[in-house]
Amino acid sequence: MAPSAPSADTTIPRSIERVLDLLEIAIAEPGCTLSAAAANAQLTPTTALRYLRALEARGYLDRDPDGGYHPGATMLRMSAALHDHGPLERLTAVAQPLLDALAAATGESVYLVVADDRTATYVATAESTRAIRHVGWVGQNVPLAATAVGAALERPGTPIVRTGAVEPDITAISIGLGELHSSRLAISIVGPEQRLSTATTQRTARRALSDAAHQLQDALGLTPDAEVAS
Repeated sequence: MAPSAPSADTTIPRSIERVLDLLEIAIAEPGCTLSAAAANAQLTPTTALRYLRALEARGYLDRDPDGGYHPGATMLRMSAALHDHGPLERLTAVAQPLLDALAAATGESVYLVVADDRTATYVATAESTRAIRHVGWVGQNVPLAATAVGAALERPGTPIVRTGAVEPDITAISIGLGELHSSRLAISIVGPEQRLSTATTQRTARRALSDAAHQLQDALGLTPDAEVAS
């Protein structure tokens, strides 16, 4: 995982950004070593070790006997509290029936995406029932640059198609929904390129995606930045 781009807010000390970079890396890549974390954060091992020790002392990270870093007790406790009572749990509860319906209508796997201004995270899914299907993106972070979801978040209401942006031979069709609690939301239909490559298939998927976006916006009380297009 590459470190997040430096914040445009110059009031944030660089040392704090480095600590957060290392925390994000350790959460995204459990078991990463000091050398890997330092390289990904573009820090010297000495500097990275100082920050990692601080995170470990506060319980945000834990280090196993082999030297790999993992989420610690404090992080796990916070994660459990947010999952049970936080906005993400409420969001996924509202979205799941619509994701299920969209997956049934298109025959492909569907994901709900939450993003900040740097990274998109897949937080919920409804899997395709086909033997060959796309799975495994829940909990994963993807860059915004050059991806369907990144482009869709920049143009809410417009379905965007990209092939091979994250995985080879995989097509994603994404639509941005607007913002909720300062997070940008999107829905993505993801499947094998061979099934989502024709104009007819993409047109059908785009229409179903737009309908689902309208319904989720209504359910969440969102006011999109642009009218959802079919």
